[in-house]
Amino acid sequence: MTDRLVIAIAQLNPVVGDVPGNLALARRARAQAAAEGADLVVFSELFLVGYPPEDLVLKPALSARAMAATRAFAEETKDGGPAVLIGTPWREGEALFNTAAFLVDGKVAGLRHKYDLPNYGVFDEKRVFVPGNLAGPVAFRPEDSGIVRLGVMICEDMWSEEVAECLAETGADILISMNGSPFEDAKRDARIGHAVARVRETGMPLLYVNQVGGQDELVFDGASFVLNHDSTLAVHLPAWQEALVLTNWAYDPHKGWRCDKGEIVPVAENHEAVYQAMVLGLRDYVEKNKFSGVILGLSGGIDSALSAAVAVDALGADRVHGVMMPSRFTSVDSLEDAAESAALLGLKFDTVAIEPAVEAFGGMLEELFAGTEPNAAEENIQARVRGIVLMAISNKFGRMVLTTGNKSEMSVGYATLYGDMAGGFSVLKDVYKTDVYALSRWRNTHKPTGAKGPEGPIMPERTITKPPTAELRANQTDQDSLPPYDVLDDILKGLVEDERSVKDIVRCGHAVETVARVEKMLYVAEYKRRQAPPGVKVTRRNFGRDRRYPIINRFRTVE
Repeated sequence: MTDRLVIAIAQLNPVVGDVPGNLALARRARAQAAAEGADLVVFSELFLVGYPPEDLVLKPALSARAMAATRAFAEETKDGGPAVLIGTPWREGEALFNTAAFLVDGKVAGLRHKYDLPNYGVFDEKRVFVPGNLAGPVAFRPEDSGIVRLGVMICEDMWSEEVAECLAETGADILISMNGSPFEDAKRDARIGHAVARVRETGMPLLYVNQVGGQDELVFDGASFVLNHDSTLAVHLPAWQEALVLTNWAYDPHKGWRCDKGEIVPVAENHEAVYQAMVLGLRDYVEKNKFSGVILGLSGGIDSALSAAVAVDALGADRVHGVMMPSRFTSVDSLEDAAESAALLGLKFDTVAIEPAVEAFGGMLEELFAGTEPNAAEENIQARVRGIVLMAISNKFGRMVLTTGNKSEMSVGYATLYGDMAGGFSVLKDVYKTDVYALSRWRNTHKPTGAKGPEGPIMPERTITKPPTAELRANQTDQDSLPPYDVLDDILKGLVEDERSVKDIVRCGHAVETVARVEKMLYVAEYKRRQAPPGVKVTRRNFGRDRRYPIINRFRTVE
């Protein structure tokens, strides 16, 4: 057996459906790894089609194209360069598998199909793939060396002991886990915990490679790593950016394979991690869909200020356009704060007064509304006029409308359909209002790595400290309609994240009337959420992929 081995971790950003582009990305990575002396390059789960492909993978043409690309890539390994482990769909008869293909010496030398198909949260792989059988390692013989047995696992295969146990019993030397593991707050500790468990159970080192980048609502943080057989961390790649890192391995006849100590990049956590997720999620949504930039309403409030900051950090100020759309109820403070936000960020800023349009709609509806008291119908005309203005500018100049609503508002329906909900993407969709405040304070004192925005404060202090308001009527505040946000968010986290009953949440110190009212608003607003744009997932349970509730629903936990 060889006593030295160099494995390259390819933490890259594939694009779903772009087989030629993903193959080109893999070729460049292999060429770089070859130049640096790698024996093996490991890519992430389903790399050649991007992850997750969802029902797109059911197209026979996609799997056929990916299999042809796999074979073509295999042919290139005749050159004496590094072998390859790469993720791809693989069809055998009518069965479609989520597969790791081992390419060496000019051929597809081994296939390992994913055994444990996840079917929870954002994952529904059982609807598109057939599970593979438990299988042993693939044998790899680097040039002029002995055999190294690679125990291949695909993502969920690492989260329980069955696959690793089989690999240990069939003689694997090194565990290799290929992943498409999306970010959520505090998930890194769970990944490391499961990896440590597999290492302790098998006594083998483990190499974990994860993709990076945004795909619709999911964002992948990378943060690939290597654990040695004693569970110590040998290498940790950066999060939120592509990286190709070579890991150096040595064989000890008594202890087996061990990875030399390499760079361990500190991982951003808490507010920084969530902020980075929003930045990368928005950047890739815009770039991969080929929008020229974004446009958003800058109201002078905290949600639009934070959304604008994320947009500038993701895309640069020259690709972000803010528009202030005042009505008769817009305060001087809001006008000043919106202008100051734009100035601090350096983005293009315009003002379009909406009062003429609001008055025109009032005149159009005057006869029909005669004899009724003004209510939300008149208030919401303002929000809908703003939506029309933003969509008109979007159509004219080709920039996507960025909506600015947060998870607290979307939970209880405190948003206007076809108004402030109109747009293509939302960076705050999975961020509770209390976290909006925390993230705003954090960004005013920190500039995250890779951000394209300026140093220093990027939103006015008054925007963070003043009471939140939609300004759709005189002297309005959010708390006219909602509980205080610290109370509301605590209740919502119990209802949404933990599926707790009203009685359980009341036992935590909340009034039963408040909790029951919030639960009712949560259920009633489902029809609005179905019509909301996608947005970055950062919590354990986002609306949509994680939490799929019926619109028609008369269930309440308090009768």
